[in-house]
Amino acid sequence: MSRKIILSSGNEHKVKEIKKILEEFNIEIITKNEIGLKDFDVVEDADTLEGNAFKKAEELSKLVDGIVLADDTGLFVDALDGEPGVFSARYAGEGSNDEKNRLLLLEKLKNVPMEKRTAYFKTVIALVLEDGSKYKTEGICNGRIAFEPNGNNGFGYDTLFIVEGLDKSFGEMTDKEKNSLSHRANALKNLKHILGELLN
Repeated sequence: MSRKIILSSGNEHKVKEIKKILEEFNIEIITKNEIGLKDFDVVEDADTLEGNAFKKAEELSKLVDGIVLADDTGLFVDALDGEPGVFSARYAGEGSNDEKNRLLLLEKLKNVPMEKRTAYFKTVIALVLEDGSKYKTEGICNGRIAFEPNGNNGFGYDTLFIVEGLDKSFGEMTDKEKNSLSHRANALKNLKHILGELLN
């Protein structure tokens, strides 16, 4: 019987990224939406990315048969003492969207010069196996916050995040470029080592 990984996310961008990076494994990757759990939602009220990722993975694993993968990602801006951090997806308040979140971030950094706009993205991936055992990986990508959006690709804060060592934002990169160096890519690369051992 082939094993499967069920993703707790229904975010199309994220799902595409995960499937592409893990394509070398002979394992079926499906989303919660594809198995009729589109309305499954967990209140992400933990005070760490790790806490939220494991909360999502553990709750979903009670409802499905397979390995469950959940992740949580945050943008941490040094000049704002780590904001938006764990609140990245709802920075502008409950019901906020990507654009409102970006506008609030730019407003808070209005008078901050480029050299002090350092930031990093961090992704934590939680994996819960069929027997309840848990694994965690994480990945980071360093950069700076631009003064205005750049590019049309990606989602979230991608158009504002200038990757360290490159003079362009995630929003200006192709999927292939982003998948080679993003925080989620780094976390998934670390996950590949764990999956390699688990699936052998």
